[in-house]
Amino acid sequence: MLKPLLQICPRPGKTILLASLLALTGIQPLQAAENNLPDFQSCVAGLKDKALQAGISPKTTDEVLSSVTFLDRVIELDRRQPEFTTTFTDYLGKRVNEARISKGRELLREHRELLDRVTRATGVPGPYLVAFWGLETNFGSYFGKMPVPSSLATLACDPRRSTFFTEQLMAALRIIEEGAITSDQMEGSWAGAMGHVQFMPTVFLKHAVDADGDGRRDLWNSLPDAMMSAGRFLESMGWNGDYRWGREVVLPAGFDYSKADGRRLPLEAWRQMGITDAFGNPLAREPIDAKLIVPAGHRGPAFLAYHNFDVIMGWNRSEFYAIAVGHLADRVASAGGLQNPPPEDLPALSRDQIIQLQETLNELGYDSGKADGIMGSATRSAIRAYQQDQQMVADGYPGTKLLEKLDIHARPEA
Repeated sequence: MLKPLLQICPRPGKTILLASLLALTGIQPLQAAENNLPDFQSCVAGLKDKALQAGISPKTTDEVLSSVTFLDRVIELDRRQPEFTTTFTDYLGKRVNEARISKGRELLREHRELLDRVTRATGVPGPYLVAFWGLETNFGSYFGKMPVPSSLATLACDPRRSTFFTEQLMAALRIIEEGAITSDQMEGSWAGAMGHVQFMPTVFLKHAVDADGDGRRDLWNSLPDAMMSAGRFLESMGWNGDYRWGREVVLPAGFDYSKADGRRLPLEAWRQMGITDAFGNPLAREPIDAKLIVPAGHRGPAFLAYHNFDVIMGWNRSEFYAIAVGHLADRVASAGGLQNPPPEDLPALSRDQIIQLQETLNELGYDSGKADGIMGSATRSAIRAYQQDQQMVADGYPGTKLLEKLDIHARPEA
């Protein structure tokens, strides 16, 4: 069951308009506001009514919601879109670097007893817990400085994702009411993620645990609570402690990259295609399925991702994030670096350029879906189909050759 591998590399949008909230709370829209938001005080009054209807005490409701303020910065961050998309090279390099690897190994040793306890209880090995901790808050060095009640109230009163953030605000009130933390101490990210492992309030309510026995679920000041809560969350999503997240592999010459389209095949099927591990050894004969991922195109590393990879994506719906968690866990557990690091000259596309790419593909008859500037599965499928017809390597990646052929200009990664 891949046990030898486990020893070194063990197992890391909800947009709804404000109309439904207005109907429930009677909130009136603001007549003249730069952000087209409902009047904040009127909105908060409606949120108080909603909290009381949800069974939150009048004392907690009044104390917390009477003190919230509208945060322009939160709306700015919610609206901000990066000018250029992040390449896999840049993403991985910033998150899995020597400083973080070294610190992760140090903390793995320092907290071995605690992490082993979490592993026994949840099946999630310590290196993964450390990897999540490292990516989420740089090992607890930065939780975010935003006042969570005000951040969530601001977002709940914004039409863009009102329903989702209203739910998060109600959950935050319940957390305060149970005594986990006081409202003035509840700080986190601009979107309301909190503590060592950046749980959203609804995740906190469902999965946070009191592991140190002090009677509180404290993800800010108790590392035992934070690590056990992270383990419980991953366990709830189906973490399989017998296997790792995935692994780097080598593809044979002439490989058909169209198979890197998200399909899951038995490990034996990939083995029969000539795929080996990163060192050229045959893949293990294990009764598990895997999907092939080439996050930087055919010139970069290739990975076979197992079930635990999808569990990691239940935490954060980004393949880059899931690979970073898995690779950091491997490195913390003393594995070496990638045998085929991602190339340094990957083109960085702006959102406008991705829209242009999508529009061009659609015009040529390759359905990339809505031209929204997001490089999703439909766009990659369209790229792959175009590449096949042009006798190019069909890796679904917008490399320099493809961009030149479609007359789309991108800057190389700095």
